[in-house]
Amino acid sequence: MRYGFIIILACILGLIGWTAKCFWQILPLPAWGKWAFTAMYLLLFLIIFPHFAWGDRMPAWLAAATYETGTSWMIFFLYALIIFAALHLGRLFHLVSPSFLKDSASGSAAVLCLISVLLVYGNIHYRHKYREVLDICTEKPLERPIRIVLASDLHVGYHNRKPELARWVDMINAENPDLVLIAGDIIDGAIRPVREWKYEEEFRRIRPDVYACLGNHEYISGSDGSEAFYSDAGIHLLKDSSAVFHGIQVIGRDDRTNPFRKGLSDLAPSDSLFTILLDHQPSHLEEAEEAGIDFQFSGHTHHGQVWPISWITDAVFEKAFGRHARGKTRYYISSGLGIWGGKFRIGTRSEYVVLTLHNPNQE
Repeated sequence: MRYGFIIILACILGLIGWTAKCFWQILPLPAWGKWAFTAMYLLLFLIIFPHFAWGDRMPAWLAAATYETGTSWMIFFLYALIIFAALHLGRLFHLVSPSFLKDSASGSAAVLCLISVLLVYGNIHYRHKYREVLDICTEKPLERPIRIVLASDLHVGYHNRKPELARWVDMINAENPDLVLIAGDIIDGAIRPVREWKYEEEFRRIRPDVYACLGNHEYISGSDGSEAFYSDAGIHLLKDSSAVFHGIQVIGRDDRTNPFRKGLSDLAPSDSLFTILLDHQPSHLEEAEEAGIDFQFSGHTHHGQVWPISWITDAVFEKAFGRHARGKTRYYISSGLGIWGGKFRIGTRSEYVVLTLHNPNQE
C-alpha cells in the first residue's frame, strides 16, 4: 500500500509540474512574469500542507483561509489539467494551432476564462441546495404519516461555518418534519472550530428530534470528541444501536472505519416495524437486503463533488448517488448537504431529502 501511495503521489506531482509548464508556455509574459505565476501556482498547491500539519495551532481565521485556498486550488488544477490535455490532443490532430499554446494572449485568456467560469458556476451551484422528495408507501403499521428530513455530509468546520449552518437549519425547520436523520460526517475533520465557534447552538435550533450515525470524518476528527459534540448539540447518536419513533425503527451503524462494528444482523432489525438504516458509507448494500431493512440512507460519496470525479465514484460503488433498490429494500445515496474542500459542485449537487412515509391502508 505504501508503494501504491508513492506512485500515485509521484503521478500527481508530475501532472502538477506539467500543468505549470503549460502555463509557462502559453502565458504571453516576460520571463519574470512567468516565474512569478509559476511560483504562485506552486505556492497555492503547497499552502494546504501547513493547514493539515498545524491547522489547530494556527489562528482560526488563518486555518480557515489556508484550508479554503488550498482545496479550491485543487479544483483549479483539475480543470487546468483537463483543458490543457484537450488542447494538446487537439494540436496532435491539427485542430488547435501550435501558436495558440505558446506566448498567446488569446490562448491564455481562453484557458483562464473557462476555468473561472467553471469555478464561479460551481460555487453558485454548490450554494443552491436541491430538495429531493421521496414518498414511500408501506404495508407495515404506522401511527400516522411521518415526514422526515434526511441529510448527510454537512462537513461543518473551518469552511462550512456557523452562518451557513444556520441557513441549513432554517431550511430544515421550514419543512416542519417529524424527525431529522443525518447519515454521518457532520464534522469535517477538526473538533476545534465546531467547539470554538459553538456550532452546537445551531443544531439545538432544529425543532424535532435529530438522530445520526458516525461517519469516517468523525473518526478523523476524533471519535470521543465527536461523540461529545453530538451530545452537546442535542443529536441522538445511534452507534450500532437503534431507536423507535412513532412506529418506525431507526438503526444507526457505526462507520466502517471501525473494523469491529457490529454486523447488521446483530442490530435486531424489526420484522413488524418499518426499519430505516443509517449507514454512512454505501458499501455492501446487499447486507441491508439480507437483513430485511426497508430503507437505507447513506452518504459519503459526495457523488465525486465535481465531474469527472463523479465517474470514479460511479465505478467504485454499486450505487454512488440517488435512488436504488435491491429486492424489497429501497435505498437513497445522498451526494451530501455540505462538502469537503473547495466549495464547488460541477456535474453534481448539494441536497437534502424530504421523505414522507405512509401506509395507504391507514389513511
